[in-house]
Amino acid sequence: MKLLFTFIFSLLLFPQHNAEKILWKENQKLSWEDFRGKPLRSASFVASTNTGISFQYSYSMKNGDMKVEYSVESFFNPEGSWYLKERVTNYILKHEQAHFDISELHARMLQKNLAGKKFSKNIKSEIEGIYKQVEQKRRAMQTKFDSESDHSRNEAKEAFWQKYIAQQLAEYESWK
Repeated sequence: MKLLFTFIFSLLLFPQHNAEKILWKENQKLSWEDFRGKPLRSASFVASTNTGISFQYSYSMKNGDMKVEYSVESFFNPEGSWYLKERVTNYILKHEQAHFDISELHARMLQKNLAGKKFSKNIKSEIEGIYKQVEQKRRAMQTKFDSESDHSRNEAKEAFWQKYIAQQLAEYESWK
């Protein structure tokens, strides 16, 4: 008997209906032209980045052997991201890029957590549990980054976070 199951996760900071995504690439940074959402003028910050992780997997079981295949990508949602043109700078763009980098970091963490894992017959709940843990950590890190850097206004904390995120990406280099 052979079972086949495919499941797709789209992990977004906010639910979106638009399917356009920009995938994270090491040598491609965000530009203000990538931000196409309607600005929220009442916000206490001047830009907002909507990022997430796309995750899909399939598995089959034959004669007790479990075969799992998966793909993980981090993405930026242009329609869910916005900025106030008259108030942003390249410094703020770097802060917004860091939000995208945090999602990439967690995509790598998810890859690492899935790699080599021996799953039981409860594979669906096991994979969903791994995803939920990583997603919870991703959201918490996004919030902590904004809180500690005061949305980039605390330059010392911003510098700390920029360095920390770069170090973490390097640590998880083999999982990209």
